Amino acid sequence: MSEQQGQETHAAVYRPEGGKKIKGLFSTQTVEKVGTGTTQRKTISKMYWYCIQDDDGQIAVQALNKNMVPAGNATMVPQEDFLARYNPEPEMYMKTVYPKMQELASTVTRAEESRQRGALYSAQFEYENALAVDEENVRANFGLGLTYVERGETAKAQDILGRIVGLEAAFAPEHKHLFNEFGISLRKSRMVDQSVEYYTRALTLSATDENLHYNAARAYFDKGDMEKCREHLAEAQRLNPDHEEVKKFIEFLNKK
Repeated sequence: MSEQQGQETHAAVYRPEGGKKIKGLFSTQTVEKVGTGTTQRKTISKMYWYCIQDDDGQIAVQALNKNMVPAGNATMVPQEDFLARYNPEPEMYMKTVYPKMQELASTVTRAEESRQRGALYSAQFEYENALAVDEENVRANFGLGLTYVERGETAKAQDILGRIVGLEAAFAPEHKHLFNEFGISLRKSRMVDQSVEYYTRALTLSATDENLHYNAARAYFDKGDMEKCREHLAEAQRLNPDHEEVKKFIEFLNKK
């Protein structure tokens, strides 16, 4: 029998100096009482988090995975709550977490360089090494998906697509160039249904991106669904009336 006692609170042990933002490795502790009566004992479990403060003062908190790198979605925590609950772990960050993060980033960079020069099997090898460390790594998932698309391995590309559409972080603004490139590659490789599925998911998370609507329109055009094609073009034009490619596409459709 286990009774959850809640998370311990701590005094504010870390405050940024000189206007610097909070960034680094932090930990929280959870206390549990296990057993009953004279056999009851208290256990303390510790969790580690990679934390970065944004311009609004909130801190993005991301758990470490079993390989000691940040993975999964981040949770936003107000600074006051953060200072009360999270303890800095600078030594562990410098000795363990930071080197592993650097190694992961280097692996992804090598993979991207291999793919760009056409060494697709080397790229696959490096991307898979990165995903063995962090299976939700956005750059590695997109890169591996693009590698499979470029090699014409549609079944494997479809598997990666399924993984990507389940990653909310994949459609964050900082990855916009990646998800646009991936969607365009799907469409150009005649993976039309997959392209439509992909843009549908992307638009649920970024509905105000005119380029996504434009690319979705092109995917629906290739699919032969003119109604959906025009709907997305109209929305793209509403969001950005000066979008030249949208104007040209509408003119093209009106002439047909």
